[in-house]
Amino acid sequence: MKAVHFYNTNAPKKATNLSINSDLLMKAKERHINLSNVLENHLIEMLAEAKRHEWKKENQDAIEAYNHRIQTKGVFSEGLRKF
Repeated sequence: MKAVHFYNTNAPKKATNLSINSDLLMKAKERHINLSNVLENHLIEMLAEAKRHEWKKENQDAIEAYNHRIQTKGVFSEGLRKF
């Protein structure tokens, strides 16, 4: 399955300053956790979830209309199924 990106994966990295709990930072360093990768991956997850939420909101009327049609008329293959 081909991944669909909603951001430019080839964009250059940009340095930034963050403030985090010093104990968390120490524990992450002890375990050699790459903070940049963790942050990037979590941002991707959060942005993807926001995009899914927006899509569902934008398409709510169509989803409800489809569900209503299926509930009242069934699916097109209703009489063709053998199971």
